Amino acid sequence: MKHSAEYERFTALVDRVIAVPHSVIKQRLDEHRKEAANNPNRPGPKPKRKAVKPSASAPEAADRD
Repeated sequence: MKHSAEYERFTALVDRVIAVPHSVIKQRLDEHRKEAANNPNRPGPKPKRKAVKPSASAPEAADRD
């Protein structure tokens, strides 16, 4: 069965997209999200930052002074 050139190009493109492993796609998405989160001019809600826990040894060091 003959197909048009457009159909052949489309199926070739779909085959190339499907051939990319999920791990590679996930890695690229994570990299993109990190870059986007570092953009201060990004619209929308900002991601919540994790609170910095004080170290357990900090109060001891203050008592020694």
